[in-house]
Amino acid sequence: MLAMTNTTTAWLIILVSGLLEIVFSVSMKLSDNYTKPLPSVISIGAAILSVWLMSLTLKAIPVGTAYAVWAGIGAAGTVVVGMLIFQEPATFSRISCIGLIVTGIVGLQLQAAT
Repeated sequence: MLAMTNTTTAWLIILVSGLLEIVFSVSMKLSDNYTKPLPSVISIGAAILSVWLMSLTLKAIPVGTAYAVWAGIGAAGTVVVGMLIFQEPATFSRISCIGLIVTGIVGLQLQAAT
């Protein structure tokens, strides 16, 4: 298996992997309990690719940091997409919590850099 040792490249791959987590979550919703073929295939493919890409970065980034950033990007991004596309509530408290997740992601990246 390939392994990423360049830290900058690893962070870019974590970003892409996190974005694929958003694709996974949204397409899972659109698959209607995996009864619609195209969103189902996209969901499963995005999930597998997302995890695989994250695994490539673990030689350059500590596993706890990589996982937290990956999950945070997926969680915060999915909430934002839910608000924008599925008309989920965009309350002050939800947006504040997204801000806390983003703050945590940035903090973890800064700690990994030191």
